[in-house]
Parts: sequence; C-alpha cells; structure tokens
Amino acid sequence: MLGVEAVNRIRRQSAVLSVVLAFGVAATALPAAAQDSAVVRAAEQVRDDALNANVALDYVTQVTTRFGARPAGSEAETAAFRWAADYLRGLGFQNVRLQEFPLVGWDRGQESAAIVGDRPQMLAAAALGHSPATPEGGIEAEVVRFDSLDALNAAPAGSLTGKIAYVDGGQMVRMQDGSGYGSLSRIRGAGPAAAAAKGAVAFIMRSAGTDEHRMPHTGTTRYVDGRVPIPGFSLSAPDADQVSRLVALGETVRLRLHSTARTYETVSHNLIAEVPGRSRPNEIIVLGSHMDSWDLGTGAFDDAAGGAITIAAAKAIMDSGRRPARTLRVVLYGSEEVNQPTDRAYGGASYLAEIGAEGVERHIIAGESDFGADRIYALGLPPGSADTDFGRIAARVLRPLGVLPGEPELHGGVDIGPLAQAGVPVFGLRQDGTRYFDLHHTADDTLDKIDPAQMTQNVAAWAALVMLIADSDVDFRATRPAATQAH
Repeated sequence: MLGVEAVNRIRRQSAVLSVVLAFGVAATALPAAAQDSAVVRAAEQVRDDALNANVALDYVTQVTTRFGARPAGSEAETAAFRWAADYLRGLGFQNVRLQEFPLVGWDRGQESAAIVGDRPQMLAAAALGHSPATPEGGIEAEVVRFDSLDALNAAPAGSLTGKIAYVDGGQMVRMQDGSGYGSLSRIRGAGPAAAAAKGAVAFIMRSAGTDEHRMPHTGTTRYVDGRVPIPGFSLSAPDADQVSRLVALGETVRLRLHSTARTYETVSHNLIAEVPGRSRPNEIIVLGSHMDSWDLGTGAFDDAAGGAITIAAAKAIMDSGRRPARTLRVVLYGSEEVNQPTDRAYGGASYLAEIGAEGVERHIIAGESDFGADRIYALGLPPGSADTDFGRIAARVLRPLGVLPGEPELHGGVDIGPLAQAGVPVFGLRQDGTRYFDLHHTADDTLDKIDPAQMTQNVAAWAALVMLIADSDVDFRATRPAATQAH
C-alpha cells in the first residue's frame, strides 16, 4: 500500500482529537440494557477501531494518484476499475467482479471562450458534459441574458435565432446540506435544449458552485432525440459577473466560443465486492459510491472519497473478528456523472437490471457516500425506523461521533436511486456540504482538499451503523408507515 506508515501516523495524531474534540462531542454511555448486547458492543468497538486506523486515505490517495480524472467510459476509468478489483481482493473481499454495460463516452478536447469586439477579454469557461463541438471556426454571436430558466423558456419562439442564450441564475447559496444546488443544476441540465428551442446557437450559464474562483464547474446536460442539441458552457463566478455587468451597462456583448468535444461508443462498469454473511448471506446490504469523475480535477471529493469510506468501513467490519450475519456488498458504480438517453447507460440502472426483481427482494437496505469527505452530522434512516429500538440504539452508537438523528431518508443518491425506486429501503449518513460545491466538478477537486480526520469520522460512522444493521433482525420494509408502502 502507498505510504501506510504516514497514513497511520496522520490517523493516530489527528483522527481522535480532530474528530471527537474539534466536533465538540464527548463519549456518551449507552443504557445498561443496551451495553449487554454483543451486537452493540461490536458496533462500538468497530467504531472506535476505525477511528484509530482504516484504509480510506490509502485508497483515495492511490486511485487519484494512479489514474487522475476518470471520465465515464474512458481508459482511465476502466484501468481504475481493474486496479480496484485487485485492491479489494488484496484486502480480503470475496466475490469480486465487474459488470459491464454500454455507454456513450465524451471527450472534452480543446475549448475557449472570449468576449470579442471593442473590449476583448478572455473568459474562464468549461464545456458542459456531452456538449457537441462548435463549428471548426467556433461560434461568434451576441449574448442575450436571462435571470432564470423560466425566463428563457418564456422567450418568444425564434427570438434567439443566431444568438447565445445566457442564464445567470445567481450565485449558489452555501448550505450544509447542499440544497442550493438543485435550481442551478436544473439550469445546466435543461438549458441547452431550452435555448435551442428558441433558435439559439449556443448556451452559457453561471457555474453551479459556491466558490468565487475562476474555476468553472462542468456537469451533465440532457439529451434531446439522442443528443445535446447545441454547445453549452459554464462560466466561473467572476466571469459570469463580468458578462452580467457589461449587459447591465447597456453594452452589446459578443462572445466567441470554441470547442472540439466529441462523443464515442464505449463501455463502463460496476465493481462489486462482498463480505459474505455468516448466517444470512442472501440478505444484502449495499454500500455504494461511484468510480467515475469529471475530467477537470482528479475526482477526490467526487467521488473517490465515497469509495474510500465505504471500502474502509466494510474492511473495518471484516477485521473486527466478528463476521456480519448479513452480506455486505460494496459497489463502485460507473458512469454516475452522465445523463444518457437509455435506462441502462449509468451504473445504478445497470446494477438494478442485472439483479432483477428477485435480487431486489434480497436487498435489505442500501446507502451511498457521494458528498465529499467532510464530517457526517446526521443519520437518516428509512421512514418509520428512527422511533424503534434499532433507531434509538443506532442514534446512541453514533452520538459520540457527533452524528445526530435527522429526517428520514427516502430516495438515496443517483447510484442507489434505482434500488430505492424498486422498493429497497435506503439510509443516509449526511455529510457537511458547506464547502462541497466549492470543489464539485472543478479543476480544484484534488486529493489535498481531503481532511483525513473528517474522512476517518465518516468511516467510523459507516462501520458502526452497518455493523448494527448487519447483525440485527430489523426489517426496514416492515417499519415503513402505510403511506410509504408503495412498490
């Protein structure tokens, strides 16, 4: 492994102090009755052991250093999957295998954006995912600014013919739960199609991010009739401000946009690895994250960290000396970042198709780590589960880590979303996303942004909760309120 002594030294020096003291949490004893439970004692022990040593930093360091960015379907993603399969076998995981599925890949190529005319200026911009190339000489056209996607959709038909549509949805609001992202991601997803419908030749938007740096955020866009209809770009926050100020001053703003992006036929994968259950191996708990990343950074926060956390949690349970009753299944999904026109063109949907209806019934619960590496602050259990003996014990075991009960988890993330829609209960260990969208989908998403102590707190929380679930008899489907008993 890479730098094991250094990794362990960091953990010993910083994990306990930074996670327990900096988060202002003192150890909280469980009631005497709960302390008599071997399952609870095992969960507490694996929690504490994970705080002292785990493989998370080693994994995230290796995958981001060896392979860098891992765009869906790229050679780097494929190589990373193959390496990770060997890595997990080396850790002692069993039934390690790759699932392959077809995919339309996308290569960014070269790109540029500039204001032209009397006041020429270069702009920091990034093509949006699966955006088509511009004509060979680029696109040069006048900008028409809108302050919302609704305003763009309300523009008269044909009013943008030969022009560039610009939606400035305002700076994303920084929130712990990342809830400010939704409105801006909708602009990114639907904007190019909306602009094309009005006759625009290209689309630009303010980046969906909370930072104030000249680092544009990329991200996926929607297909229309099998393709993204026109080139789309995001502007960094300072550059979006610059364009908006020029428009407000009454200037006619013309941009020249250039991109050599291309799509190509390829494949992606899901990587599955298991810790087989000792007494109920057919009951499966999914610990999910995704392997692919956008191409601008090295995908450390999004989402090599998630893989590191879930792998390390399962490994901590494996090393505890108590084999779990239920099977732990770590899944590194492929192609999470890509919005494709078929239901099997990303990892979560492909996984669901592979397991089928019978497999769905064997899945007890699923969780996903895909929100960086900063500390977990809340636990979301399936509806109806918090106010049960299991929910109360889980809350007590996690409280020493600064994790408190939160709202029920309903949908999971992109990767486990198809399982949730098929009826599999999902849980959420909710991470502090205050700085997540400073880095998300940018060139700044790199290994140095990960705080080892906070990532260690994640591993401890995952290991403790999953140990409790794996050795319990809890049926999360049965605890659902009647109103949520669909599927």
